[in-house]
Parts: sequence; structure tokens; C-alpha cells
Amino acid sequence: MALSLRTIFCVALAALTLAAQPAAAAEPTLKVGLVLPLSGPLAGTGTQIDNALRLYLEQNGDTIEGTRIEVIVRDDEGNPDRTRDEVKGLIEEDKVDVLAGFGTSPAAAVAAPFATNAKIPMVVMGAQTSLVATRSPFIVRSGATLAQSAATLGKWAAKNGIRNAAALISDYAPGNDALREFSKAFVGDERIVNDEYRIPLTEADLRPPLMQIKGTKPDALFVFVAPWQAREVLEAIAAQGLAKDGIRLIATGDLTDDSMLKTLGPSALGIVTAHFYSAAHPSRANKQFVEAYRTAYGETPGAMAVSGYDGTRLICEALRATKGETNGEGLLKAMKGAEWKSPRGPFAIDPHSREVVQNIYMRKVEDVGGEKQNVEFATFENVRDPNNSGRER
Repeated sequence: MALSLRTIFCVALAALTLAAQPAAAAEPTLKVGLVLPLSGPLAGTGTQIDNALRLYLEQNGDTIEGTRIEVIVRDDEGNPDRTRDEVKGLIEEDKVDVLAGFGTSPAAAVAAPFATNAKIPMVVMGAQTSLVATRSPFIVRSGATLAQSAATLGKWAAKNGIRNAAALISDYAPGNDALREFSKAFVGDERIVNDEYRIPLTEADLRPPLMQIKGTKPDALFVFVAPWQAREVLEAIAAQGLAKDGIRLIATGDLTDDSMLKTLGPSALGIVTAHFYSAAHPSRANKQFVEAYRTAYGETPGAMAVSGYDGTRLICEALRATKGETNGEGLLKAMKGAEWKSPRGPFAIDPHSREVVQNIYMRKVEDVGGEKQNVEFATFENVRDPNNSGRER
């Protein structure tokens, strides 16, 4: 049937009206480039951080002040060369507004210049070397430095009857860093680290050094080994009967991280560690976090999980402070000085060093109702990184 002139006129008028209307504005977006080791020997670190980030956004929403948070995940396999390629692509192609993650210090170090040049915040959730934060004025750490735990352990040992210690460490940068920070805080007033033993990262023959330690009978043995060596080393120490000879086993909390504590076996019982997080921390916030993480992923969260959780909150709180604006320098300014009650306890960002100020807890591995737990027995409050705490940047 032929259309009347009136009908044709009305259709044309409607089309013109629709064409004249402005297109709906695109939803503002904050792009976060999350770079983590999600495969390889350090996959556990990356998985914990990734899980915790998703949990936080699921609990609190991914839209703040009208701006939606979009997370772009890249697996660097724990390889710094791969990190460089992934970060380059995230900045140049994906145009991310924030970089985050970084499971190792070498990974964070190669990413740092990209954050500086792009003038965007880089939230380091995993890497623990103090040097990392000095690589870029745009780096903010949401986890911890190894120095915070190692130095605290040294101070505790000095005040608790340990006069001489031996050290057993994996022969790589984190092991050397941990021993150096422990020694700086411990040695003095006739307190010494009298023997140091370094073992290779693979196929270590533990019997000779452990027999020598057993023979010299130090008051304590300081241990720092790569995560994949933990069970083997602890079982070898137990087999030598060092504890029965009165040699106390002490370490930073990485050795008995809650994410892998159940896999360590009975040889972990009795170890005293210093760390910034325990799944057994008796606060309401932590109990809720642990329950939610276990429900979502069927696993107990460790230190990397709480680092990722707080790192995600740091990004969200900064976006809230800027009223949804994604300018990198504005976000960085909002991150400096941020503070809240975390599942780990008090959490604050030093506005000068951009390091976390937090409690470090002394813990002992105990059997609680058939489950091994890092039970806290002492607290060192508001611990700053001993290397960067005086730095003004």
C-alpha cells in the first residue's frame, strides 16, 4: 500500500530528530594493567594476588564515582624480559591508567621506568626488596618489604636470649637481603651470626651444613629459602634433630606462609617467624576476609593475597578521592598517606617513601584443632621500612 505524504513526513521527521540527539557518552573507565607470574614456579604468588583483587571488586563493586575499573591481566611467568614486553604493551597499546602486581623485584625494576615515563601509579603488590620503591617516584607498595620482617626478627632475637646464630639461606638475592637485614638488627653487644651457609636453588645437599650447625650448637638457626625448597629444608632440619639439641629455628614469615603451611608437614611446628600477616590474626576484618577467600577459592589466603586485596583497595580509594578522575599524578597524590584497618591490622602509606607502615607480628607455628596456624604472640607496631623510612621523595 502506498504511503501518504503525511506518513512519509512523520517518518522523516522522526529520523532527523534521532540523528540530532547526541550519542550516549561512553562510560568513564580506569584501566589497570595487572602483571603477575601466573605460570611457572612463582604461579602461587600471582594466583593469590589475582584472586584477592577479584574478591575485593566482587565485594565492593567495580564502579567508583561513575568510573568503572577494568582489569587487564598479563602473565609474565616470573621472567623480567617478559615483564618488560607486557608492560610496554599495556602502556602503549592498552593505554592503562595504573600498573599493578609484580611478583618479583626484578619484574618491578624493569617496569619502573615505564611508570615514570607514563606518569601513572605503579602499585607493587608482591616484590619485597627495599630498593624497588626507589626506582620510580610513581611506585607505591601495598605488600611489605623483606627488611621489615627480617629486621624485626633480629630485634626480637636480640631481646630473647639468642646470643649467637647460624644462618642457612638459598643463594640468591632475597636470601642475601634477608640475612643482611636480620644481621644489621641482631648483631651487637656480643651477639653474632657466627656461621653462614648458602645452598643452591636446586638439588641442594643439606646434610653437610646441617651436621656442622648441629656440631657448633648455636642458640638459633636463621632460615630463608626459596618457597619450593621449604618442605625439603624443614624436613632435613627435623631429621638432624636440631630442635632436640636446643637450637631454635627462626625465620621471616615467607617460610611458613599460610597459603602453603598445610603442605609443610609436622616439621614446621614450633618455628618462630616475623611477618606482616597471619591468617590466624584475631580481628573481625581478618576473619571475614579469610572466610570469604576460602569460600571463593577453597584455599587459605597468605601474605600475597592480603597484599593484593589492600593494593586493590588502594586503587579504589584513590579513585574515590579524585571523584572518578583517572589522571595519574592525581591518583598517586591520593594514594600517599592513605590508611585504613586491613585484615592484616593497621595499614598506611608513608607519603614520603611510599612504603607501607604496618604491624609486624611474631608468630609460632602451632597445631590448633588439627590445623597448623601461625599463632601471633607479640606485636611490633607501626613498623616502617628500615631502609627507606627517612627518604623524602
